Amino acid sequence: MPHVVDASERGRWTLVAVCATTFMLLVDITIVNVALPSVQRQLHASLTGLQWVVDAYAVSLAALILTAGALADRYGRRLVFAAGIVLFTLASFLCGIAWNIAALDGARALQGIGGAALFATALALIGAEYQGPARMNAIAIWGSTVGFAVAAGPLFGGIITDYLSWRWIFFVNIPVGVFAFVLALREVRESRDMEARRSDIGGLITFSAALFLIVFGLLRGNDQGWGSVQILGALLGGGALLVAFLVIERWQERPMLDISLFRRPAFVGVQVATFCLGAGMFALFPFISIYLQDIDGYSPLGAGLRFLPITAFVFLVPLVTRKYAARVALWLLLGGSLSIVAVGLALMETVSVGSSWTVLLPGFIVCGIGIGLANPTIAGAALRVVDPSRTGMASGISNTCRVGGLAVGVAALGVLLQHRIGTHLAAAGYPGKAASAAVSSSGLRAAGGDPRLGHAANVAFVSGLRLIFLLGCLTLVVGAGASLLVRSRRAEASEPAAAAAS
Repeated sequence: MPHVVDASERGRWTLVAVCATTFMLLVDITIVNVALPSVQRQLHASLTGLQWVVDAYAVSLAALILTAGALADRYGRRLVFAAGIVLFTLASFLCGIAWNIAALDGARALQGIGGAALFATALALIGAEYQGPARMNAIAIWGSTVGFAVAAGPLFGGIITDYLSWRWIFFVNIPVGVFAFVLALREVRESRDMEARRSDIGGLITFSAALFLIVFGLLRGNDQGWGSVQILGALLGGGALLVAFLVIERWQERPMLDISLFRRPAFVGVQVATFCLGAGMFALFPFISIYLQDIDGYSPLGAGLRFLPITAFVFLVPLVTRKYAARVALWLLLGGSLSIVAVGLALMETVSVGSSWTVLLPGFIVCGIGIGLANPTIAGAALRVVDPSRTGMASGISNTCRVGGLAVGVAALGVLLQHRIGTHLAAAGYPGKAASAAVSSSGLRAAGGDPRLGHAANVAFVSGLRLIFLLGCLTLVVGAGASLLVRSRRAEASEPAAAAAS
């Protein structure tokens, strides 16, 4: 039976290639978090500039995942996957040699384009090689990779930044990219949707522009003024373009986003929960990193090590609970996992001025458990709501909600953090946007050795951090509530919904 052996081996190598590239592109969402204070010192970046290091990548990634999924369905998933590897690897090199914050942000946006091609094809390539229980096992492995990559980024970033330079967090992608590219050419089987004929250019333009304008408006609102023409125009224009996108998709013969899916409560519930996980939890990582380094005074490696409790549980929980999770209803598993994350954030909200980092430890552990349960549940559900020929689109929608939540969350939470810091500094006798922006981006370093300003900055930053922990918690509660919509999945599916969580 040589054909069976070859197919099985090809499937394993496909999974290796997909997991390697997924790890690489998702690590690049969080690996920069620990390096942000070093980037700020060397490139003299503002808080907005630092937020764009995260959001330039996340916005282009989220904006193009749907398009990349549609292109993969039409032209071939392996082709789009390989092209994404090349672009991502080249952009990583450009990030590493960036000479100012604008160059770094631009290269990060280019990275996001390549990452979109990789992320959009990940579950589709797995779906093309595996069926039945084997597919669920492969998804569980991929889900563990997702969780481990997102959570392990701070540790890897700390090690690399401490012992080499923040630039090497990008250079290390180059050998991984070369390895994955060789695997893609030699081992990955091509697959496509034979019915796909046209590209959705109108949908691409309107959705990308809408997401960019919304995030731009949120990031620049504090600096430009929320009533300014620029900010109002960006936010209203983004909303209008989002409506236009939905209208365009409604009338497309082969849309990159099938609007009819939103008539299914189960589909809506999964996507809202996915968005809330990104906006309420993962978007907090940059601000926690700034707190650990610029308020508590840890090195990049010291900060990365303190993220380990999240890393360990995010990685281990899917492996340990896989068989047990299959016996639990999907809506209950999804809602329960997000509720656990919400409890973890509520525990972190007890942080106070002068407290040790260990006050965050219980929250880190609880959040890690919740994320570890949520990741494979969300990943499994993504492949079960559409026809198998459109798995590229299904994967794209789920990942767009995940990364779009991160992008919007970083922007929105940053707005609230800086506003709260500004309010406290003004009450302490340090009014002005410059002071709040400096403390928001560089913590106690903004005090320049002034003890009085240092104390005010400490109080202000911790107050702002507690606020965004609380808002993150409330966001996860909304996501947990949305999971109740998934209960209707039982009426739509002939197989147990819980199987998707395995």
